[in-house]
Amino acid sequence: MNKVQCVRGTYDLYGEAKRKTKKVISVGGSIVEKYGFEEIETPVFEFTEVFSRNLGDTSDIVTKEMYCFEDRGGESLTLRPEGTAGVVRAFISEGMQQNLPVKLYYAGPMFRYERPQKGRQRQFTQFGVELLGVETPQADIEIIAMAYEFIENLGLGGTITVEINSLGDKESRDAYREKLVAYLRANYDRLSEDSKNRLEKNPLRVLDSKEECDKEVVAGAPLYQDSLNEASKSFFEAVLRGLDNLGIKYHVNNRLVRGLDYYSHTVFELTTDKLGAQGTVLAGGRYDGLVEQMGGGKVPGIGWACGVERLAMLLDEDVSLPRPIAVIPVGGEADAKALEIAYQLRKAGFRVDQAYGGNLKKRMMKANKANAAKAVIIGTDELAEGNVTLRDLDCGEQQIIPLDRLIERLK
Repeated sequence: MNKVQCVRGTYDLYGEAKRKTKKVISVGGSIVEKYGFEEIETPVFEFTEVFSRNLGDTSDIVTKEMYCFEDRGGESLTLRPEGTAGVVRAFISEGMQQNLPVKLYYAGPMFRYERPQKGRQRQFTQFGVELLGVETPQADIEIIAMAYEFIENLGLGGTITVEINSLGDKESRDAYREKLVAYLRANYDRLSEDSKNRLEKNPLRVLDSKEECDKEVVAGAPLYQDSLNEASKSFFEAVLRGLDNLGIKYHVNNRLVRGLDYYSHTVFELTTDKLGAQGTVLAGGRYDGLVEQMGGGKVPGIGWACGVERLAMLLDEDVSLPRPIAVIPVGGEADAKALEIAYQLRKAGFRVDQAYGGNLKKRMMKANKANAAKAVIIGTDELAEGNVTLRDLDCGEQQIIPLDRLIERLK
């Protein structure tokens, strides 16, 4: 029999690692809710078409990384590889277009069959936001500011770089596409087989290729900024002015792109070299064509998402739980009262640790191992007088106090 273990690319999350991921999601939720975003939870699996229409038939996620299966009814279903598609599907199917703008955020597991590496697994947690129904630069400014505040509140502001670029409107994108295709055809023999196929179906996808030969070709490709019309330049300048006014530092990266046609105007990433090589921990952009592509109306959108585990790995400080109060009965008669006292302390908001057996010495050792701050020692003599012994486990001092004043003293 094989050793019982996790499937490759998955993991058990507990202890400090779990506390850190929980903190990332908790901080993220508290920040985005201040901006008026409300949480949404979509199914872990959707009809495959939801993702293939969203991500494009030529993307690596669709062709190589999605976990697809056929259910008993013959429907093709897919475990979600990212969060935006499900949120936009819900936006359309739940009729949210009637109440624009719509501000939603999500947190949950995603699944991609890719090579496991540091901070990147086949099951991972993603936290993201989607703002639908606002076409002005103010939405882009606010969504980036929200991402930056989120990172700052995790204590990572000094380690992160904001990279930003503009893809322009449809007219600008079409002009760029024409230049890009001409350039790629001139370098056709240097492209990978996948990129040769993409050149005919979706040339913008070549820009996202991970193949080294494609990266060398893309390094010399035309820049988006040279194809921006005046309206697109004005839009991008407004976004940058807004970030300047908020004091958010950024770096305009003319090589930062998105290969899918529905992206437009602002794209951005928050990157760090704290995990080794320069890596992205949060990415976002404006996707004004996505809702229409998925069968809805012409509704503009912008959002971002981050890998929770990757961000959690950047947190330096241990995220510890509050130190517990140890409740220790001495003698069998005190056991029942110890359970009652522990229950009342928990109702009052304290974290309580109670050893279930052993003499006083062993229970005190367990209390110290649990890093308890104080111990409530319950002896039969004290109970008869309505008292308990409260011991400070840091300095060793102890005193007898009335049981009915225990909660007051602990607070």
